[in-house]
Amino acid sequence: MTRGCYQLLLYLNRNSRIKIGKKVEYDFPEGYYIYTGSALNGLEGRINRHLRKEKKNFWHIDYLLPHCKILKVIQYNQNHKNEATECELNKKLLRKKNSVVVVKGFGSSDCRCPSHLVYFKRLKSKG
Repeated sequence: MTRGCYQLLLYLNRNSRIKIGKKVEYDFPEGYYIYTGSALNGLEGRINRHLRKEKKNFWHIDYLLPHCKILKVIQYNQNHKNEATECELNKKLLRKKNSVVVVKGFGSSDCRCPSHLVYFKRLKSKG
């Protein structure tokens, strides 16, 4: 069983008001989102769960995914203690000039990060 972190690159094709959890609705602007998560008991299983259409909503990301297109999945295996953690990967995104936190606390209820979902109106293409 592989443990590690992952990032989902998502695209939301229109401004949307989406209910996250059982009570609160948030406004999500059209654009790109990167969600950073971890799976310490099976990276492949967690990612496959996110890719499935039919599932019970459990995590914050479960409520957002039906409204987005998953453009890319990046896996970071953690076989050694010195490899990047979920929060370290997320903090790199938050340092980017055009990054925005749309929903405070999204996916980060167990750490001090402002959010593990980072919004970008546009993404710079490399190359």
